[in-house]
Amino acid sequence: MMAKSKYKGKPSKSEELLENPEVIAQQITKTEQFIEKNKKLVFSIGGVLATAIAVYFLYNYWNTNQNEAAQNEMFQAVYYFEADSLDKALNGDGNNYGFLEIIEEFPMTEAANLAHYYAGAGYLKKGEYISAIDHLNEFSSNDLLIQARAYALLGDANMEMGNLEEAVSFYNEAAGYNPNEYTSPGDLMKAAFVYELMEDYEAAMECYDKIVKNYVNASEYQTARKHRARLEGMINAG
Repeated sequence: MMAKSKYKGKPSKSEELLENPEVIAQQITKTEQFIEKNKKLVFSIGGVLATAIAVYFLYNYWNTNQNEAAQNEMFQAVYYFEADSLDKALNGDGNNYGFLEIIEEFPMTEAANLAHYYAGAGYLKKGEYISAIDHLNEFSSNDLLIQARAYALLGDANMEMGNLEEAVSFYNEAAGYNPNEYTSPGDLMKAAFVYELMEDYEAAMECYDKIVKNYVNASEYQTARKHRARLEGMINAG
């Protein structure tokens, strides 16, 4: 038997609907009448939804195939990059794509995203700093170490161009992005160096202090201690 509302008096609308077959029949009739009167609207909405679902699955299928093809093309470009054959890494060798062609031919793929990173690093090695910055700014990754490395490379490129404020900002971002004893101390040392060039000695000392306090096993530890002591003497003497 259908449970009744705990409140006495007139049944709720939901109870009335569930307990009265005539009400159910009336609701079905109203729905049928609405569909009959609005066939075009109903079927248009259904068609749009069906098309959207089809486009979604087709795009995923296409993107997966594009990404696989792009990744296959990446192997030779990465080989050239690691061998310091930077022109071939960037532009290809006539038979195999370089990073720039992968970016152009396979946009919106993970391989193209990674190609931006390699292209930025390649241009940095070639001394073409504006191009390096452009490509590194296009790169984004959930991989904590490689994203931190990209920030550090952006710091290097800006440093070479004399953009000290931008450089130290990227070095700090690299050091603070997934802090670890392998890369963060080096990024902090670079940041401290730039701060000293800017004559912001307290900020530089803070960088050295972070290394001394947090990265006692890092190869930069002893150097950071010496520079921190030196700056402490400078600041106290001033």
